Amino acid sequence: MDTHARALLRILCLTLLQFHGGGVTAISGGTNDGSERWGYVEVRPKAHLFWWYYRSPQRVSLPAKPWPTVLWLQGGPGASGVGLGNFLEVGPLDVNLKPRDSTWLQKADLIFVDNPVGVGYSYAEDPSVLVTTDWQAATDATELLKALSKEIPTLQSSPLFLVAESYGGKYAATLGVSLARAVRAGELHLTLGGVALGDSWISPEDFALSYGPLLLQVSRLDSNGADSASKKAQVVKQHIAAGRFKQALYALGSMLTSIVASSGHVDVYNFLLDSGMDPVAAPARSFSLAYSAYLDSKLSIGDSIRGIMNGAVKEKLKIIPKDVV
Repeated sequence: MDTHARALLRILCLTLLQFHGGGVTAISGGTNDGSERWGYVEVRPKAHLFWWYYRSPQRVSLPAKPWPTVLWLQGGPGASGVGLGNFLEVGPLDVNLKPRDSTWLQKADLIFVDNPVGVGYSYAEDPSVLVTTDWQAATDATELLKALSKEIPTLQSSPLFLVAESYGGKYAATLGVSLARAVRAGELHLTLGGVALGDSWISPEDFALSYGPLLLQVSRLDSNGADSASKKAQVVKQHIAAGRFKQALYALGSMLTSIVASSGHVDVYNFLLDSGMDPVAAPARSFSLAYSAYLDSKLSIGDSIRGIMNGAVKEKLKIIPKDVV
């Protein structure tokens, strides 16, 4: 074997590994120094979850204080943790692919996952294997972690914290229960350190009813505006009770758009700010489109998430199927 062939073989061994165990198949890659690993786990036949692991350069191994690992779960449902959580929020690089000074990697190892199957780089070979419940998503994520506990050597000795935002709060809660059951059954060898829910969207009815009173208390709405918001929230509640979830979503959007107009354009992600002041949530043309804007709009600070994920990031990872965008 010539020198070129041996070098190529080493690169392939470093960047493409396949293993089979317990019915789970995986394809993974990573950097030469092991500081990053990424890959797919086939959690069910034809259902593939994508994950990306970062090892902290500040990692210190102390028996009395094990270095933590954070598993980030994005919301939506349908938002990419590998894209949004990583490049817009807590990962080592920002949306311009420049180092982020405030990255959580300073305090923990990080794992981002596109969850559930069908989100971001995660994909289904057949629409019939897409999940339809939060518990199905939790079962898939549990299978993912069973595979990662073998793929990432430090994971079994590192307390794992499930951290979620928005609808991800449901994922984190159900996954926490699923992991605890798997650990007790001896099917998974890791330590569940805790569950953290950030702005978790886990009870739309209760949240809708809270907007008016809260914004009245902090003087972002007057009594007329608060009363109007509360009446619109009752409409949301009625639609949810009747199972009219699409109408409930539209009613919620109408309520929030009305709140923005009545409050001097309060930023409903942060009532201390006005709409457009928050660099993460902006720009939002109306609140019914706010989260879509958060996901898809071009940001003033650089390329869109969609652009980098289908460009530079996809090129780096090299294992993303061409038809997954």
